[in-house]
Amino acid sequence: MEMKEGIKKLEELKQKASLGGGRERIEKLRREGYLLAEERVNLFLDPGTFVEFGTLAGPQPAEFGPPPAYVPRDGVITGFGQVNGRTVGVFAHDKTVQGGSLGNVQATKISTLIRRASELKVPIVALQDSVGARIQEGNKNVGFDSIFFALTQASGVIPLISAILGRCAGGIAYSSALMDFILMVQGKSQLFITGPEVIKAVTHEEVSFEALGGAAVHSEKSGVCDLVASDEADAIAMIKKLLSFLPGSYLDQAPRGPSRDCPEGAMEKIREIIPADPKKFYDMKKILRSVLDDGYFFESKPKFARNILTGFGRVEGWPVGIIANQPMHLAGALDVDASDKASRFIRFCDAFNLPVLTFVDIPGYLPGVDQEYRGIIRHGAKMLFAYAEATVPKITVIVRKDYGGGKQAMCSKPMGTDLVLAWPTAELAVMGAEGAVKVVCRKEIQESKDPEATRKKLVGEYEQIFSGPFESARKMYVDDVIKPEETRVKIIQALRIFRNKKAGRIDKKHGNMPV
Repeated sequence: MEMKEGIKKLEELKQKASLGGGRERIEKLRREGYLLAEERVNLFLDPGTFVEFGTLAGPQPAEFGPPPAYVPRDGVITGFGQVNGRTVGVFAHDKTVQGGSLGNVQATKISTLIRRASELKVPIVALQDSVGARIQEGNKNVGFDSIFFALTQASGVIPLISAILGRCAGGIAYSSALMDFILMVQGKSQLFITGPEVIKAVTHEEVSFEALGGAAVHSEKSGVCDLVASDEADAIAMIKKLLSFLPGSYLDQAPRGPSRDCPEGAMEKIREIIPADPKKFYDMKKILRSVLDDGYFFESKPKFARNILTGFGRVEGWPVGIIANQPMHLAGALDVDASDKASRFIRFCDAFNLPVLTFVDIPGYLPGVDQEYRGIIRHGAKMLFAYAEATVPKITVIVRKDYGGGKQAMCSKPMGTDLVLAWPTAELAVMGAEGAVKVVCRKEIQESKDPEATRKKLVGEYEQIFSGPFESARKMYVDDVIKPEETRVKIIQALRIFRNKKAGRIDKKHGNMPV
């Protein structure tokens, strides 16, 4: 073949790859309000940085049905590029090619990309839009198996991010669940194992795609989704923001941004955030915004298990992970969902060298028959395991209540935190005064001449011991009691000291986390 003829052939194939399933399907996708795979990749990556692999790869023969037409790329774009100057691996399904369905060739491209990213120590971002496995390839289609294996091997080595940008089913759901963060688009994304038709046939339940696996369902009820975007451009922007907090791999430190102060006047007002009445609630986010650079808190799972806050921020430009009780919901008590949410986030931060700041105002674990039946024992233990196992710098700030098993679950001194700070408003005890007196002094109260006076006297004695953090500081359960306005500077000082912390692990294969 002559050069001229070869170049002509190449140009034809490249154009065919860009057209995917053809102009008719492209137009249909546009009418439905979705971007094309190429458009998604171009929107995500810095211009002129994309290096594609497997551009001319084609599908395998079918075991069932008509043989597939040769469409270069075989329904997925894979390669490496840069985001704000940092290298990332990216793959994007092309919904116009057999619904973006996954066959062996597509799976080989994706799993190879994941392995290469692990070798290069760079994150993987998946722009997912696929109906699932390619049925036509039959039993020889072992594509998802190889992707599941590759993702599992890459977990904890590099950050893994999945953006669900259309209607995704089956193996796409499981491959996303094996990644660290999942993003969805409001009103445009659905994610499920089996679709409404299969559910109706098997269980006789009728449900729409959106009610089954829409962004609202997974961000508020199931907890599968971490972030919800208003549209695809917003989703891409969120991924870039998320990546700005993360290192390329477990070997790196997270990238430092410009060092910025907290909002002007925030430290002077911070002591006014907590109400004088210990039974009144307040917004813990106000404390976080008073401490973090620019007052910026990048929250993960904001609508799921709202009694616990998880997310990222910066201190002196350095990214940190944040866990905090939220008194506005269930008084900040821990339940099954909050324990799952927090423990997974702690383990992610530990895997990628992000210091963990913990802000505590907890009345304990949420009591109730429902919680016991759902396994609060097992789920609650996940936080204990995650905190105790984490070797990154850990700083705990107790701002108000620190009661019951919540003390350990929110990273106490014996649980391995490097520094425990407490505000003068902090109360550290097994339980509140009223409950403790009722349990411990029941007989004494019943046998007294004036039970109510005796009860009040005992409550007062209990509060005198536990109403502040000073007894705990005397016993070295708390390292220092600080004024609220000192919180940021104390955290800065501690992070400077502990930033290069190297903690060894006990020699073993791995622990058995209560999952």
